[in-house]
Amino acid sequence: MTTITVIGKAGCHLCPTALAIVETVVADLPDEIGDRIEIVEKSIEDDPALYELWWEKIPVVLIDDELHAHWRVSPDRLRQRLEEI
Repeated sequence: MTTITVIGKAGCHLCPTALAIVETVVADLPDEIGDRIEIVEKSIEDDPALYELWWEKIPVVLIDDELHAHWRVSPDRLRQRLEEI
């Protein structure tokens, strides 16, 4: 199972866009890839450690806890990375 974590906060104008890109890319993947991906949302407002790490870079997208993107998410780059897993 691959986990994509989208880290943001309420009021972040880029965060809903990043989440929508992640959800769309995963939905468009072949079932054998998409069925093995879990999308998790986290807020820097709920976790002081996340706040300390990412407060000035949200939205942040992690793939299996490794940084994939921050601020803006490229659908093509994300799709390519997920197809490699």
